Amino acid sequence: MRIALFTETFLPKVDGIVTRLKHTIEHLERNGDRVLVVAPEGGLSEYKGAKVYGVRGVPLPLYPELKLALPLGTKNAIKEFQPDLIHVVNPAFLGVGGIYYAKTMNIPLVASYHTHLPQYLQHYGLGALEGLLWELLKAAHNKARLNLCTSSVMVKELVNHGIERVDLWQRGVDTEMFQPHLASAQMRSRLSQGNPDAPLLLYVGRVSAEKQIDQIKPVLEAIPEARLAIVGDGPSRESLEAHFAGTKTNFVGYLQGLELASAFASADAFVFPSRTETLGLVLLEAMAAGCPVVAARSGGIPDIVTDGVNGYLFEPDDPDGAINATKSLLSATKIREKLRQNARSEAEQWGWAAATRQLQEYYRSVVSAKYNLSSAA
Repeated sequence: MRIALFTETFLPKVDGIVTRLKHTIEHLERNGDRVLVVAPEGGLSEYKGAKVYGVRGVPLPLYPELKLALPLGTKNAIKEFQPDLIHVVNPAFLGVGGIYYAKTMNIPLVASYHTHLPQYLQHYGLGALEGLLWELLKAAHNKARLNLCTSSVMVKELVNHGIERVDLWQRGVDTEMFQPHLASAQMRSRLSQGNPDAPLLLYVGRVSAEKQIDQIKPVLEAIPEARLAIVGDGPSRESLEAHFAGTKTNFVGYLQGLELASAFASADAFVFPSRTETLGLVLLEAMAAGCPVVAARSGGIPDIVTDGVNGYLFEPDDPDGAINATKSLLSATKIREKLRQNARSEAEQWGWAAATRQLQEYYRSVVSAKYNLSSAA
């Protein structure tokens, strides 16, 4: 099968969507499919056998790491590739081109929803636009023959907002890369700034307003012996460095590959206060590395984290929830190892190969439906 994949974000950007796309592309190509990636220009022309068609874009004012790229000049690339199916990921700008080509060229269309943009608006002072955004999302997604979400909660959310033909694209994680045995004294010392015996809390992900990283500060104040390592970067880094001034917080910047896996495995707890997650892939990476999670009971997170079994959940509207959950995890010395084992066991159920096989079945059913409709006509 030939799949044209339109995405608003791709390498060299680092985030959960890019991680999912990287593994999906690799497994699709490995299984004999051919993929064309249409994405904002990032210096790549190929990835794991897939051709990458880069489109010039400009940084978004509120989020310079993301680029606004319009689908100008992509028509010839689509015609030359002759896809059996178009898959648009978080359709916004480039994705509109994918939707247009699917309609005008009579190509089956799949869309997937990964970023809970309506909730993001609240964190950028644009909450009044939430209703309008849902109408735009509905208009875009309802042109697809299938809409995929990465958690059962988000499937219900989209259906409740009038989006049709919605199904679940199962979670995936690289259980070969992220493993508990990669814990190291050297990494723990690096993350804790030379204090390896102190309780070590970890955050990994975008450093941006919607992740609500600022809400980890009361946890540090309530557990003064604890230290926090923030791995990642983003538009809120400067303001958060000021916010955490005077606390035992280390802004590490980006880590990748085995260094990132070692960071997860070396921490005592992965603290994730975000309420806007459709899934939270980074949670699965932490759990695969044997790092128990403290997270808000929100979005797709309860699909992954079972309270008291492989981590601890707190209620988003409880001002002391994150504090109490973190204290519970750090004080659970007798069951700490069991929590780590359970976290790893949960992650082991969700390899990328199985997630991609499921996606291929969805693709085949959508393409088959096209031919059935054509025959009936």
